[in-house]
Amino acid sequence: MLTGNEIMQRRACGDIQIVPFNPAQLNPNSYNLRLADEIVIYNEAVLDSHKVNKTEKIRIPPEGIVLSPGRVYLASTEEWTETYNLIPCIDGRSSVGRLGIGIHMTAGFGDIGFKGRWTLEIYVQQPVRVYAGDELCQIYYELPDGEITDTYHGKYQGQNGTVESRMWQDGEC
Repeated sequence: MLTGNEIMQRRACGDIQIVPFNPAQLNPNSYNLRLADEIVIYNEAVLDSHKVNKTEKIRIPPEGIVLSPGRVYLASTEEWTETYNLIPCIDGRSSVGRLGIGIHMTAGFGDIGFKGRWTLEIYVQQPVRVYAGDELCQIYYELPDGEITDTYHGKYQGQNGTVESRMWQDGEC
C-alpha cells in the first residue's frame, strides 16, 4: 500500500490523478474522497439483473439528506480519479463506519487504468443524515505483482457521476 508521501510522488509522475486535489484530504496512506451532491435510488421493489432498473436522482439539499435502512443508495464521489500502474481501492472511513454507514457492498477496488468518479453503494444501519461534500470514503493504492499487460476498458470507464448497475450488459443478459 502506498504511503501519503508516495501518493504525492505518484501524482507528480502521472500514475495518480485526483481532481480536484486538496492536500488537507491526504492521509498517511490514503486520500479522502467527498460525496457529490446527488443520490440515486432504485424505484422498483424487485431489481432485475438482466434489465435496466428504473432510478430516481435526488439532489442533496444544504440541510443534508436522511438515509434509511433497507435500501441501497448510489452516489458519486466529487473527485475524478485516474490510476495507472497501480490498483486503486476505496473503503469507508472509520468515522463513517462508526455512524453505521457502509460505503460499498462488493466493489472495493478498481482496475489498473480506471478513470472516473467512483460510484458508492451506500447502506445504513439506522437513519443517518449526510451532506454533499462529506468525506465518506478514502482511496488507497496497492502495487500490482507482475507485469501489467492490460488496463481497464470496461463498462464503467469514464463515468462522470453516479452510475447504476450495468450487469444487464454482461454476457447473454
